[in-house]
Amino acid sequence: MTGQNKLTSIAVSGESMPEEAVDIAAGKAQIDGGNREAAVAAAEVGEVVICDQRNASGSDAMEVELIASESTSVPMGDSNTTECKVLPLQSPPPRPSNHRKISLIPLIFLIFYEVSGGPFGIEDTVGAAGPLLAIIGFLIFPLIWSIPEALITAELSTMFPENGGYVMWISTAFTPFWGFQQGCVKWFSGVIDNALYPILFLDYLKSSIPALEGGYPRILAVIALTIALTYMNYRGLNVVGWAAVCLGIFSLLPFVVMGFISIPKLKPSRWVVTDLHNINWNLYLNTLFWNLNYWDSISTLAGEVHNPGKTLPKALFFAVILVITAYLYPLLAGIGGIPLDRNLWTDGYFSDIARILGGVWLRWWVQAASALSNMGMFVAEMSSDSYQIMGMAERGMLPEVFGKRSKHGTPVIGILFSASGVVLLSWLSFQEIVAAENFLYCVGMLMEFAAFVRLRMKYPSVRRPYRIPMGTMGCGLMLIPPSALVIAVLAFSTLKIVLISLGGLVVGLVLHPFLKFVRKKRWLSFSVMPGLPEFEAI
Repeated sequence: MTGQNKLTSIAVSGESMPEEAVDIAAGKAQIDGGNREAAVAAAEVGEVVICDQRNASGSDAMEVELIASESTSVPMGDSNTTECKVLPLQSPPPRPSNHRKISLIPLIFLIFYEVSGGPFGIEDTVGAAGPLLAIIGFLIFPLIWSIPEALITAELSTMFPENGGYVMWISTAFTPFWGFQQGCVKWFSGVIDNALYPILFLDYLKSSIPALEGGYPRILAVIALTIALTYMNYRGLNVVGWAAVCLGIFSLLPFVVMGFISIPKLKPSRWVVTDLHNINWNLYLNTLFWNLNYWDSISTLAGEVHNPGKTLPKALFFAVILVITAYLYPLLAGIGGIPLDRNLWTDGYFSDIARILGGVWLRWWVQAASALSNMGMFVAEMSSDSYQIMGMAERGMLPEVFGKRSKHGTPVIGILFSASGVVLLSWLSFQEIVAAENFLYCVGMLMEFAAFVRLRMKYPSVRRPYRIPMGTMGCGLMLIPPSALVIAVLAFSTLKIVLISLGGLVVGLVLHPFLKFVRKKRWLSFSVMPGLPEFEAI
């Protein structure tokens, strides 16, 4: 056997070494491979050599690849030996002692807030298309969009359990250049999306505090709110996760109460009302799309998840159920519990339904839940955006200063950049924010779909703790409907939104060669965090 041939890839625990371990005296070692048993050589200097095709178990495992050297030959006789290349076994830089990885329950609610945040804003589906199509939309749309995206996220996030998330998917499937472009597109999309939530929060308060409707008081309120929520992100992902749990419970409880109150008044015949000649398809589809996307955002937190191979798929599964239920349950209660008037079904109408069904106290509860839900979506989105920046720095795509962690284990520079973007973009209108983020998001999703298929073909045997139970052809067919939907959303974009979005794309195209020049001149330091698998060694 000659050439730099990849022979195998196994997971090696740094805690327990097999009994067959041998000493390394030089940079290479001859290890008996005839019985296919585990053979691991470790030295005090932190070097290992692997010759095996079996998975070793243990915590904090790392992927290591066996490579045959140019001069290696495999005799056919009894002395069947393999010459192995010694690889450094390096550990990532130590994290703060109080850094704890996030567990299942907070992760479910982080995904919930990345995607949904509750039924606030889904009222337009009834106004645009009527009760029947609104209900059908939240039953069918998840099947053709949310579930495929969640499945892809589960497989690729467990294949790449690091904070770069989708940036690493694209980089490995194609090249780091395209991974960098994906990082820029998705970061701009996330920050634009996050700029929406302080605005919505203040919109709920301006009826009680008219000064917040515009001018300097509104600007100062946006800045103050952004600073307060940014500090929560700074304090740690576990703080954000458990805050999301509390906010989620508080935001969903009034709809549970509203549903029980509506039972005596329900008329199921109202659920099937439709008028196919009076449908605003653009508003209907955009509302569905906006309320059921961003499942992939959690991938940029994969490096912060406890046991991501098991925890991430479970969290995505339960989050899908939670999101769909959080939409359908209030819709069924609201449509069936009061007489239908489609013209009234616009943003915020659930608060009026709560007043009709339960009284003023329930209306106030729904309004408070809506306002606080925007806070939950803000902190969840900022976590995803800031950890993405840190993940790119850990891969050497950004200067290493962007990988700096606070004493709480959080990405300081990433959080500050994301907060600054939110403040700068808060001047955009609600409609422009939604349209611009949808355009950039769609561009990024097309790249992710292509990367998923490419990785299935390029690395079919690489270990994936979770794998979609379909072949590559089946997965490709599964992606046809969501790809068509994405192309339709792009086609309906206005010229202004296209120009704004293309500006974001141009930034990535210019920034990548600029950073390469900076790196060449050594104006800033770039480094790859030890312990991460090489793109070509996966």
